[in-house]
Amino acid sequence: MDLPVNPPIKPMLAKAVAGIPERDDIVFEPKWDGFRCIVFRDGNEVILGSRNERPLTRYFPEMVDPVLAMLPDQIVVDGELIVATDNHLDFDALQQRIHPAESRVAMLSETTPAQFVAFDLLAIGDQDLRKAPFSERRGALELALADVEAPIHLTRVTADKTVATEWFHHFEGAGLDGLIAKPTGDPYQENKRAQLKVKHVRSADAVVAGYRWHKDGNGIGSLLLGLHNDNGDLQHVGVSASFTAKRRAELVEELAPLTEGALASHPWKDWGSAREVGATDQGGSVRMPGAPNRWSGKKDHSWVPLRIERVAEVKYNATLNGRFREVTRFLRWRPDKSPEQCTFDQLDEPVPVGLNVVLGIDSNK
Repeated sequence: MDLPVNPPIKPMLAKAVAGIPERDDIVFEPKWDGFRCIVFRDGNEVILGSRNERPLTRYFPEMVDPVLAMLPDQIVVDGELIVATDNHLDFDALQQRIHPAESRVAMLSETTPAQFVAFDLLAIGDQDLRKAPFSERRGALELALADVEAPIHLTRVTADKTVATEWFHHFEGAGLDGLIAKPTGDPYQENKRAQLKVKHVRSADAVVAGYRWHKDGNGIGSLLLGLHNDNGDLQHVGVSASFTAKRRAELVEELAPLTEGALASHPWKDWGSAREVGATDQGGSVRMPGAPNRWSGKKDHSWVPLRIERVAEVKYNATLNGRFREVTRFLRWRPDKSPEQCTFDQLDEPVPVGLNVVLGIDSNK
């Protein structure tokens, strides 16, 4: 490629803030829940660059023709690859797109095709725009993508805090992750957390059903969390981690009494030899902890069971298909709560909204 900005490029990042910023020099965009992707086009050559600088092109071959058909001959665009199912973001389906088998990639490109949402412009023609302020880059992006249509989209933007607040609460129902706030005068700063992100933060009481050792072998690395479903079964919903070294050691001592006889009556006792995440016991639908998958490779996911007695309050951002979307943060023990009280009905679920609403697309067309 012979572009003003050539791959690989590390994308500009954002740091988390509490609440919508009260600043007059920023604009807001929806925060997409997908794979960060920088699209490079030079004539007939297209590269989809990832956040870790490894090309995504082979995993999303269906995006090449739309890029060639709708984007200018020489352009570098920052954005997000997404997959939608039933007019809703589907991150699980997106994750499945990263597969080593070409036949599987080809099949998934037809059954769960991706879309690209553009939100920044790094270069066009022979112009390197990285030093230009975002307001100028956004204006150039709007001109360059004025005629695009699905599966390529231009993300919406607003400087109105009232509108941004509505987006923050309303768009979560389509599977979005919050807001990105961008200073209008800033240049494009590779691999720098120069933008701001506002994410949904909630808390829930969860059963602590086991733990995994820290990767260095010293202390507890993560707590395995469970919630009871409508049938009364304890479903694995995620983990709580990011403890200090001191706290990891303290947890070993604190939880040691709960390991005694824990496996005998543990609801997950038959899952110790499971090979696949999502496999079930006797045809049930409860997710199992601890199995390796292609995302973790050979990482040790063995776990230590605990008697079902402890409840912890954890902070989470969002849920996805019956589990916490990300690693949760431990807040405190809840000795006043029994494990049976830890159910799914306490979770704050957004009101569903169509992805077309977020993209500003008329669903009747």
